[in-house]
Amino acid sequence: MAAKDQGLGNDATAADVSALGDAPRIRAILTAAACEGRSVSYSELLGDLGFRFTRPKMRAVCRTLEEVDRLCALDGEPDLAVLLVRESDRLPGQGWWVGGTALLLGYDGPWEGAAAARFIREQQQLAFDYWDGR
Repeated sequence: MAAKDQGLGNDATAADVSALGDAPRIRAILTAAACEGRSVSYSELLGDLGFRFTRPKMRAVCRTLEEVDRLCALDGEPDLAVLLVRESDRLPGQGWWVGGTALLLGYDGPWEGAAAARFIREQQQLAFDYWDGR
C-alpha cells in the first residue's frame, strides 16, 4: 500500500515504503551518480525514492546499502554505498563507518575531518573511475 509523503517540492506524493529496501533501485540511483562523478546526499536519495528526509527513512535506506554493495561485489564492481553522504560535510554517516568497510580498506582514522574526507574521496574516485564512460 502506498503511503503519502511530502516530496522535495512540498507536494504530497504517493510513496511506496518498499522502495526503502529496494536494493536494485537504490543501486541504479547510485550507479547513475557514479557515472556523473558525484556523491548523493541522503535527502537527494530519499527524494528520488519519493520521500522527504526523516531519520527513520534514512536508517531504512542505510540497512539496504549492505545489499547494494553485495550486489556490486557479485558483479565485480566497486562499492557504491560510499557515495551516499550527509549534506553538511559530504561524508558518509556513522553507519557506513561502523559497518567495517573502512577498516577492511585499511582506514582506522576519525570519521570526520580532513583525513576522513581524503579517504572518502579516494574511495568515491574508485567508483567514478570505474563508471566513467560506461
